[in-house]
Amino acid sequence: MDFLEGFEVYEFDGPLEDGNRVTHPVYFLGEGPPIIIWQELPGIGPETIALAKKIVASGYRIYLPHLFGPLGRLSFAGNIGRLFCMRREFHLFAANMASPIAAWMAALCRDVRDRNEGQMVGTLGMCLTGGFALTLMADEAVIGGVASQPSLPLGRQSALHMSADQIAAAKAGMQAKGPAMAMRYDGDVLCKAVKLDAIEQAFGDGVVTHTIPGRGHATLTVHWSEEAWEHMIGYFDERFGRSA
Repeated sequence: MDFLEGFEVYEFDGPLEDGNRVTHPVYFLGEGPPIIIWQELPGIGPETIALAKKIVASGYRIYLPHLFGPLGRLSFAGNIGRLFCMRREFHLFAANMASPIAAWMAALCRDVRDRNEGQMVGTLGMCLTGGFALTLMADEAVIGGVASQPSLPLGRQSALHMSADQIAAAKAGMQAKGPAMAMRYDGDVLCKAVKLDAIEQAFGDGVVTHTIPGRGHATLTVHWSEEAWEHMIGYFDERFGRSA
């Protein structure tokens, strides 16, 4: 797969919330502080690979778990079907609780930290995985998280995809380590303004929010926004102490 040229890969086995275990491949590239990119609903397409390489060029090591779908192309309808077959990992419509995959994600964050000599980890969630970047702020291995166009639970724009206990734990993490970030396009119909309103209501100044002018959805991939990029990379530079 030429588009993954230069990446290395390992298999990570970790727990779900219910104690079952799953294994997914994790691709990684670069040198520097580690950032995990959680894939979008349409999959890991060329735009996500380009984003990963751009972050690597900015001085970071990227980890890219492949959770579902094809590599190198996008499949929105196909991946919806795959996710319905992965119901023990993803609960797409669940409000006031996170999908079981959240525990696996937290375990991967700790694994990445350990692979990087104890360096804490940044996480970037997008679309389907956007809100997990906020949930993971509770984890001891995570120094910062960016939620780009968080879209779960599907059909419940005013709800969050995490339980009250998870919100409290994430809020405590934000208070101890610094804020997370959330952003969306102002014309996005999959992540409406009420989603950021719900995030602000839950976390207050624990999350810095940005609304980007435009009618796209995927701020950092298919519907690229230079403004979103500057917010995201500036956030991680600050969280890792790399700001000028």
